[in-house]
Amino acid sequence: MDTALDVHRALTDDELRRLDAYWRAANYLTVGQIYLLGNPLLREPLTRDDIKPRLLGHWGTSPGLNLIYAHLNRVIVARDLNAMLVTGPGHGGPAIVANTWLEGTWSERYHDVARDEAGMARLFRQFSFPGGIPSHVAADVPGSIHEGGELGYALSHAYGAAFDHPDLVVACVVGDGEAETGPLAGSWLSTVFLNPARDGAVLPILHLNGYKIANPTVLSRIPEEDLLGILRGSGYQPYVVSGDDPATVHRTLAATMDRALDEIAEIQRRARSGGVVERPRWPMIVLRTPKGWTGPREVDGTQVEGTYRAHQVPLSGVRDNPAHLAELEHWLRSYRPEELFDATGAPVDELRTLPPHGDRRMSANPVTNGGVVLRDLTLPDFRDYGVDVREPGQPMAGATGVLGPWIRDVIAANPQSFRLFGPDEVASNRLGAAFEVTDRAWMGATVPGDDHLSPDGRVMEVLSEHLCQGWLEGYLLTGRHGVFTSYEAFIHIVDSMLNQHAKWLKVTRAIPWRQPLAALNYLLSSHVWRQDHNGFSHQDPGFIDHVVNKKAEVVRVYLPPDANTLLSTMDHCLRSRHYINVVVAGKQPAPNWLTMTEAIQHTRRGLGIWEWASSDGGSEPDVVLACCGDVPTLETLAATELLREHLPELKVRLVNVVDLMRLQPDTEHPHGLPDKEFDTIFTADRPVIFAYHGYPWLIHRLTYRRSNHDNLHVRGYKEEGTTTTPFDMVMLNDLDRFHLVIDVIDRVPGLGARAAHLRQQMVDARQAARDYTREHGEDDPRVAEWRWVRETDPTNP
Repeated sequence: MDTALDVHRALTDDELRRLDAYWRAANYLTVGQIYLLGNPLLREPLTRDDIKPRLLGHWGTSPGLNLIYAHLNRVIVARDLNAMLVTGPGHGGPAIVANTWLEGTWSERYHDVARDEAGMARLFRQFSFPGGIPSHVAADVPGSIHEGGELGYALSHAYGAAFDHPDLVVACVVGDGEAETGPLAGSWLSTVFLNPARDGAVLPILHLNGYKIANPTVLSRIPEEDLLGILRGSGYQPYVVSGDDPATVHRTLAATMDRALDEIAEIQRRARSGGVVERPRWPMIVLRTPKGWTGPREVDGTQVEGTYRAHQVPLSGVRDNPAHLAELEHWLRSYRPEELFDATGAPVDELRTLPPHGDRRMSANPVTNGGVVLRDLTLPDFRDYGVDVREPGQPMAGATGVLGPWIRDVIAANPQSFRLFGPDEVASNRLGAAFEVTDRAWMGATVPGDDHLSPDGRVMEVLSEHLCQGWLEGYLLTGRHGVFTSYEAFIHIVDSMLNQHAKWLKVTRAIPWRQPLAALNYLLSSHVWRQDHNGFSHQDPGFIDHVVNKKAEVVRVYLPPDANTLLSTMDHCLRSRHYINVVVAGKQPAPNWLTMTEAIQHTRRGLGIWEWASSDGGSEPDVVLACCGDVPTLETLAATELLREHLPELKVRLVNVVDLMRLQPDTEHPHGLPDKEFDTIFTADRPVIFAYHGYPWLIHRLTYRRSNHDNLHVRGYKEEGTTTTPFDMVMLNDLDRFHLVIDVIDRVPGLGARAAHLRQQMVDARQAARDYTREHGEDDPRVAEWRWVRETDPTNP
């Protein structure tokens, strides 16, 4: 407790009484949601039939959340603040639902849950009940952008929401259990990236109630001097509020919140006055209150309040234990509901007038329903940035390097609504053109030799994939756009965060008042086939497999084969809504196959026959060579040329896949091909040799229902890799051109005996290529410098 504060000036006695009444009302509604199936206003003594058969929910953190919510409402009204709340302890779902009902937003969103006795009964019944709402601060809850069931992301989401929202204050409750996670620990460093001149502010509130499910929390048990040192070292000025006397805590928290907001206002005033913008020390609050405060102090002679036993349901045997039932009724009546709700069951007038109104309510703030404030990006015409492909395979250019100038101009055209996120890899992934118009966001110290660091930078780089993901999610959820670029192997670090965002997108599709968000766009480069220099640790294409596990209506995966197709794909992704788009593209110089017109058409189709590379002459082929990904496409085309040279009578159809989801049936994915169309392209009975960028079994999984699946043979990454040459890398995984020719010989009926000599040549060619790398340390130029040669019609030279 900060004794320098004049705690008695912050609240009048009447304000204290009204705040405490609002807090009691929120606590009553919270307990009611956990326990009650009927009799919401206790008009009759509680009976067994009034209790839910399954008691679910978390009481322990809820009274602290209700306290914070009430006090935030006070300062919003007093200061006319534009504010929102991110709730780290997502298990406090009933608390936040209680507040949204008290301030009216819940009833506006769900008309059958009115602010009366019948509505209160429905409010109680729906919580953690079949056909109702989840126990977390889920997407169903107005004002929520963060479910919090999985811990660690509250603070990064809060900062993402504050970027480019200069008048927004984002209060963020960090639970002391959550504070033990790695992502949350990294999130404290976000002060280095928040610019008070152009961004909003984040007010972290570290809620220390002492316990997790069954153990004490680390930050509640270390010496306070150490705790405050950690927070000060991260750029904060922490203010401590602690105690278990409600009146004292109310007064102290009110005074502390006023001080914090005064300091935020002064920080922003100085930064926006035209002087030098420097990194400030931002205020934050450390709130220590008992776990399960105001609940049962003891149950069956054992302490509950202030211990881990208050974490979930303090009285668990209520339906079958009369003593517990009586204790529950005593607990509920201790909040004096007759003072809080009128004869109809509505909150009494002074409670209805205490919260802010309209959009100033945290549960109704438009930015918390980001699709409401979302505006389309101004996108330059991507066709102006393409590669001039005069013939397939020429010129050589890295796809992401070609994309970079377009991304640069997207940034320039959208200075308040688009940012590029990446873990120290924007330049490495060849998107350095962005630095022609912006810098890396940076509020820390700079020294001579630093490269493109500025408080005004729009490139967000920090060596934490968790932090990049959390920032971007917060940015998207509050109505903006962005791209996350990463090495392919290490995007796995955010697998679980992607899970949560995908679930959010899936659920919100069915919530009528939730508006679609800008897509979450991943651009994965430095991919598995060109991580030969870094080695096995950097070789993993499995993020695609993880993404494909999510609901079909929210995930898309694209593997453009060249630069022009990448441009067309990214333009599509930045225009899309409510998806997770994963785009995998190479950064190294590579052949470019399609003109811009062809690339646009190919991207729209999702997959298609490359007639210029096929030799089936529009008739039924002997074999289909399919490819997906830039390196597999290169190797497949090289294999096609070998077959054309050595087996000219063989009719080969080459199919390239950009949109991976086209492989699924249309009954499984919105982008899926109908069976008849699939069979038309891939045939119903001919061998299909498929060269795929990632793990080969994914292609089998996507196509197992197709009629020709038994004839499908897939080559891809099979966990073979090391520090070696690019071609040796594909040979290690049997994805090379020579092995693809062998696969054709082995699988086309009747070809084996006739092509035995060619098969042996291919085996020898693989060994020769391997020997060359071992002797010279690089790939044989005949392989490395291979270029596609268009076949000439002898009748039309």
